[in-house]
Amino acid sequence: MPISPEYLHLVYKGPFPALLYGRASRDPKKKGRSVGDQLDEGRELCDRHGWPIAGEFPDVDRSASRHRKREREQFDKMLDAIAAKEGRILVAWEASRYYRDIEAYIRLRNACADNDVLLCYNGTVYDLSKREDRRATAEDALRAEDEAEGIRDRNLRTQRKLADKGAPSGRAPYGYTRRYDSETGELIDQIPHPVRAEYVQHMFRRFDSGETAYSIAKWLNENPEAAHVGGRPWDIARVREQLRNPAYIGMRVHQGETIGKATWKPIVDEAIFHRVQKILDNPARRTQRDSRVKHLLSHLAICGEHPEAPSKQIAGKRNGGLSYFCKDRLDTAIRADRFEAYVEEGVVAWLGSDAARSAFESGDEDAEAEAARLRVEQLTAQLEEARQLAGELDDEGRPKLSVLSLAAMEKQLMPQIEQARATAERFAVPSSSLVQRLVTAPDVDAVWSGLSIVQKRKVLREIVTVRLHRASGGYSLTSGRITLSFVGQPGFISG
Repeated sequence: MPISPEYLHLVYKGPFPALLYGRASRDPKKKGRSVGDQLDEGRELCDRHGWPIAGEFPDVDRSASRHRKREREQFDKMLDAIAAKEGRILVAWEASRYYRDIEAYIRLRNACADNDVLLCYNGTVYDLSKREDRRATAEDALRAEDEAEGIRDRNLRTQRKLADKGAPSGRAPYGYTRRYDSETGELIDQIPHPVRAEYVQHMFRRFDSGETAYSIAKWLNENPEAAHVGGRPWDIARVREQLRNPAYIGMRVHQGETIGKATWKPIVDEAIFHRVQKILDNPARRTQRDSRVKHLLSHLAICGEHPEAPSKQIAGKRNGGLSYFCKDRLDTAIRADRFEAYVEEGVVAWLGSDAARSAFESGDEDAEAEAARLRVEQLTAQLEEARQLAGELDDEGRPKLSVLSLAAMEKQLMPQIEQARATAERFAVPSSSLVQRLVTAPDVDAVWSGLSIVQKRKVLREIVTVRLHRASGGYSLTSGRITLSFVGQPGFISG
């Protein structure tokens, strides 16, 4: 049967080298026992009873329930130490530190029983080779598992309630920080981070201006104050993750679905956010190729000799110099410097023209997009009000709105919200901020000259289709060899 630590030496022959285990899940309110506190208490217990410490195994920010998303590396190392007979007694603060699911308990029970290791928690020592002790620890394991399931159920209800209110939960998005009550530890609000919010805004502006996710990640890694929480370096995937996050325009996401307005302030302009989503959604994007391309018109200009199946122009060394030539049929070729100079001159001239300003001025589509965004807000507000009523009771203790009525409203409103949202995104401003900047610039040539090759290629895709035709002189630049079809003109191919 279980015994107290002070009587251990009377029942079992020493020595008792101890293995200490500590574990804590995430605890933002700091109300639980930290791993350090648990290990300190274990050290004091070992010192009091003369048990030498043979090893310590701290699992920080790790759940022990069956719903955990990350494995407990130190728990597995502890089992290896037990199997290697490195200790005689295993010490933890309470049963729930070891396990919150029966499977983990069985693994630990078998390891201890097979290797003659005693189990100590809550000031009691158990011998798992004995029936009574196995029953007692199994009952504790069942209680710990049930407690974990209860916590999970409460957390899910809380998350749903917070989501319905548009309140924050989970980890704060990069670019935001949170304020907590100094006495209760309760969350007060989520506010823009004094430094990182600006980096989020720059991420969107840079991507909208034609920079790649790779170049943005490199820029972030070069700025220590832009470091992500946890200290991990930025990469393409993490930049794209931020660019996709609706939280930056003040929208609440729950279980991967955008469900309505959030309670925190947006830090990104909504028009820029929707333009960035259109760029990310475009299947014809070549942003990763662009980050490595060295020549302005490679894979952008097309052969004009076969309109039914035009092939791309690529750059390479031919006849002692750099040239562009038809990738598939090799029936067109031109010197690279002449080709690029002609195209750039034509593009700059068009960008400074009334035709360019007319092509990108606000019109009926902008009005339709704004109307759709307003409809999204109105329908979302109506649905949020219904959800709030369903959670409130009248004077007789009944919900002000029944669950069935709420379900019917959700079934009716959600498709309308999705349709309005799709309309708003479809008619979001079609031109990037970079193109808008060029068509409104007093000196287009100066702005164009200051762009990177990646930015120039982004503009070319958006405004012009370049075709190269065959010439009798081979590489010569004769009239009609190059045609530029700008947006809104016959021959322009989007993307």
